[in-house]
Amino acid sequence: MEKIKENQKISVLFMLYGILFCVCLITANVLETKQISFGPANMTAGLIVFPVSYIINDVVCEVWGYRRTRLLIWLGFAMNFMFVVFGAIADWIPGAPYWHGEEGFHQIFGLAPRIAGASFLAFLAGSFVNAYVMSKMKLNSEGRNFSARAVLSTVFGEFTDSVIFFPLALGGVIPWEEMPSLVITQVTLKTVYEIVALPVTIRVVNFTKKHDHEDVFDRDIAYNVFKVKEL
Repeated sequence: MEKIKENQKISVLFMLYGILFCVCLITANVLETKQISFGPANMTAGLIVFPVSYIINDVVCEVWGYRRTRLLIWLGFAMNFMFVVFGAIADWIPGAPYWHGEEGFHQIFGLAPRIAGASFLAFLAGSFVNAYVMSKMKLNSEGRNFSARAVLSTVFGEFTDSVIFFPLALGGVIPWEEMPSLVITQVTLKTVYEIVALPVTIRVVNFTKKHDHEDVFDRDIAYNVFKVKEL
């Protein structure tokens, strides 16, 4: 019994990563309302922060394994869902007669149900694919080549996210022939983000392993995304 209780303890670092993960997801939701350009490439400002959630996903999966990552993903989903719901309620309530910020507020918090649904589904699918690939590659490589595992898991995760999100959210709004280039651009930029951040990610992983004395290999675990209680 004591061993079970010990295994279910959540470390302070895991808690801090969880907070940062949720903040990144909520921040990305707000930033997604602005369109930005880098040279010929057009994208949403959410690109600034959203890839950080995948980096945290990689760190948590590398140190504590898939089961803790599964908890993190569902926690991020719940907090993001709460933010969107309360934002929608506030947007629906009529503004005071003296307040003139209704249009700007609506642009940020008046997320269309179609966009919100696509975003939530894409996030869950992409995050779980990222964690699954990271977990399986760690087992197959016996813990070696973290950099390759982090980049490849991001490619699979971000590709899944983009392939789900853009057709569901923007199909019929933008030309279908533009979809492939839009998906490829998003995946490429987010992967480059991951590569640039790798030196920092590696240091964070090494520090966390040393601090918490954890380096989990996901042997004989269930990858069922709904078994949240299994820590």
